[in-house]
Amino acid sequence: MQQGNIFSDLKVLDLASYIAGPAATTILSDYGADVIKVEPPGKGDPYRYFYATPPNPVCERNYSWQLTNRNKRGVALDLKHPAARDVLARLVKWADVLVTNFPPKVKQSLGLTYEQVGPLNPRLIYADITGYGAEGPEADRPGFDITAYWARTGLMEVTHDADSPPTLPIPGIGDHATASTLYSAIVTGLYRREKTGKGSHVSTSLIAEGAWAAATWIEGGLNGARFFPQHDRKTPPNALLNPYRTADRRWLLLVAAQEKDWTGFANAMHMPGLLDDPRFADARLRAQHAADLVEILDPVFASKNLAAWKETFDAARVIYGVVQVASEIINDPQMHANRVFLPVDDPEVGARYTVASPLQVADALKESPRRAPRLGEHSEVVLASLGYSADEVGDLMRLGVVAKDATS
Repeated sequence: MQQGNIFSDLKVLDLASYIAGPAATTILSDYGADVIKVEPPGKGDPYRYFYATPPNPVCERNYSWQLTNRNKRGVALDLKHPAARDVLARLVKWADVLVTNFPPKVKQSLGLTYEQVGPLNPRLIYADITGYGAEGPEADRPGFDITAYWARTGLMEVTHDADSPPTLPIPGIGDHATASTLYSAIVTGLYRREKTGKGSHVSTSLIAEGAWAAATWIEGGLNGARFFPQHDRKTPPNALLNPYRTADRRWLLLVAAQEKDWTGFANAMHMPGLLDDPRFADARLRAQHAADLVEILDPVFASKNLAAWKETFDAARVIYGVVQVASEIINDPQMHANRVFLPVDDPEVGARYTVASPLQVADALKESPRRAPRLGEHSEVVLASLGYSADEVGDLMRLGVVAKDATS
């Protein structure tokens, strides 16, 4: 571990499963925190098998586990076993931060609510994440990012065209956004602890994160705004904020929607006649005749391939975005230049790069990504550090309270 990292003396207990909670502790581990990942014995966190489950990209390498659990130590602990209560209590006393994503009733049954574990460690930052929030009739409802973040908040409704049904987003988009928010809540709690000496309970939810992501849209509804119908690229509210298809069947997102962009765009297209067309004389008229403008632009965009349009628009400083495909994304020089992808120097991982957490702090190096733990890989050494003797560890293993499976 590199010395002097921001969180090099921070101890984190990760009791969460799947993505959002563990991804928050990944950010902490990237900056040097000692994170203990706790999973149930047997098969462990179900997220271990995400990489081999369609429609996710299927691979021989467990890329998803490596992404979300790099740099952590692994303990297999059966939290349902009565003998696990003492182990949990010692872990809570050891930790600065505890992260969980169990629903409220499950936390209560496991003795894991803030009210139950907080007294064990008055300086503990207890961070939990739920699907639909900790209050209300759906507090115990299972929530995934695709249900609570995407579907429930309307994001799924507005991110597809009017003539197509809703489609599945990339897995984990809402989870990773929520992880960043939970990380922010943890750091806020740590800052409060520096000022007061006291721990605290911090939390967020997938549904709150989805509402925040869609806030500029939802806020309109809260204030009685008039919404446009579902987006239809043939009849959009603004033809200059619209996707267009090129000759090589690629998609380009045009973003020339400001008044100042109109003249430069028309000239870049070599279509000066647009500037003289009374239908497009100002922004109001262009909106009124958006379908006419799309009908004019579609065949023009379809006459050249993507590379030609990139060259044209770059030269004229017309704002656009390319809808990149997977091979372009992973080789994007801009992302590599900004360390969005970090090299992995570990032959056991077998991957060249991993996706970095999105925070950058000047002069604060991130940890070099290390291999994610095997199930229970560090159970014995962690329990020994908590004061258990070798005989006591052996007894806990025979009872099935803890496990070690270095082959997983």
